Amino acid sequence: MRSLFPVTDLTTSTPGDEDRAGRPTGREDREPGRAGHEDREWSLDELAEAYAYPVGLPAEGPGSAWLRANMVSTLDGAAQHDGRSQPISCAADMRIFGTLRALADVVIAGAETVRQEGYRPARAREAFAARRAAAGQGPAPAVAVVSGSLDLDFSLPLFTEPLVPTLVVTGSGAPADRIAAARKAGAEVVIAGEGARVDPARVVRELADRGLRRQLTEGGPRLLGQFVAAGVLDELCLTLSPMLTAGDAQRIAGGPGVTVPERFTLASLLEEDGFLFGRYRR
Repeated sequence: MRSLFPVTDLTTSTPGDEDRAGRPTGREDREPGRAGHEDREWSLDELAEAYAYPVGLPAEGPGSAWLRANMVSTLDGAAQHDGRSQPISCAADMRIFGTLRALADVVIAGAETVRQEGYRPARAREAFAARRAAAGQGPAPAVAVVSGSLDLDFSLPLFTEPLVPTLVVTGSGAPADRIAAARKAGAEVVIAGEGARVDPARVVRELADRGLRRQLTEGGPRLLGQFVAAGVLDELCLTLSPMLTAGDAQRIAGGPGVTVPERFTLASLLEEDGFLFGRYRR
């Protein structure tokens, strides 16, 4: 893996790049991850530093949070192949996926994504234990499943065997029997909307009020689209896969559009084997 952006200084010299004394002007003390550095596998610590949440989190005050999304897309805009993201992913993408989870307080996913991707509880990882402890975090992030209908299988390990209790985020009008079933399975029910509707902005606030301020959503496209339309997405980590799938697969964000496109700024760009790993901030 190598860093393409930001470029802080030159890391290679070319003929003619000498100072008045004839010395090469390129840096000899090359920094890991800087543009031009040798392509190699980054350590988990290096990835954690590259994807660290903004300094100062968790911020003071109710509702303060940083919502980050992690998605993958093909060159022609497909977020999935045969209903799953794994076929368009790669080993480096999965290492970043695991790193982003290890940095988060909570992983937010829509019910359909949980079903299609076969979600299991987040696990504690020794490689990140010291970092999480220093940040005041528990051993693993919680998983929050967003569902208005609560049409979920509460016998799955995600609900019955989590290291940290799974949260089910729904509206106040969710079926009472499904709320009872979720609680019986050990899940914590979070009300974040009126009637059957879940309010995406309220999801962020309700989780933040529970101390879960480093937030990571893994979609799916409909849930991400709702966060985008509500104007609450702070950061997008996007893997661009060098593949073409055609077909009618979903984009990374779906649902209603925004009135005016919102501009995000490129914060960093990594590359490995043709895959591009971009990080964009509002």
